[in-house]
Amino acid sequence: MGRTLGGRPGHRGDRMIEALLFDLDGTLIDSDPLHADVFVDFLASHGVAITREDYTTRIHGRRNADIFAEFLPGEDAKEMSAAKEAEYRRRLGRLGVAPAIPGATALIDRAKAKGWGLAVVTNAPWLNAPAALAAVGLTGRFDTLVTEEDVTRAKPAPDPYLVAMQRLGVAPGASVAFEDSPSGLASARAAGATVVGLTSSLGPEALAAHGAELALKDFTDPALDIFLAHREGLPA
Repeated sequence: MGRTLGGRPGHRGDRMIEALLFDLDGTLIDSDPLHADVFVDFLASHGVAITREDYTTRIHGRRNADIFAEFLPGEDAKEMSAAKEAEYRRRLGRLGVAPAIPGATALIDRAKAKGWGLAVVTNAPWLNAPAALAAVGLTGRFDTLVTEEDVTRAKPAPDPYLVAMQRLGVAPGASVAFEDSPSGLASARAAGATVVGLTSSLGPEALAAHGAELALKDFTDPALDIFLAHREGLPA
């Protein structure tokens, strides 16, 4: 069951909700295991051995340019990134239907019915976003997609979330962001959004330490209904 962190839901001004903003990998699609395997294999092919634990602690949530600058400093980071992501999309396509985070579709339906804006905000390259959304049956459900090509500064800088809010025409205090990585949580908080953390890679305590006000296993957690009801000013 979800846990409220750092105060009651909606304590950041009790603004009505105008938009839901979603990270992609690990938040809408359970793709971190696939990304981890691709990174392990790709770096191994270039003589660098890492483990899945290394992926979680040293790679997860970071921009590819920074990752390859660290692990393969003698290579062209842009070229390495393109090759790695092409392999990710190839394996994703081979899966056919990828595992969505439970409850995501229902939450998006709820947002549509309420008239809330919807955005995907990711450090991933543009080509990954439609591929991942198609894999989980969410093509065409979002008002805007913000990817690494849309900003100069990626997460943990606030820029990706600020771009999404600007495109949707919503106030930061009326935006709820869903994230699972330290860089994503920091980005959303810095942009002024209320942040909900998904425990796909971090536990509740770690999510709280990085600024999440609520920790959820997935979007079916009853704590999310209570949280959103408070933000809407409705009875819990």
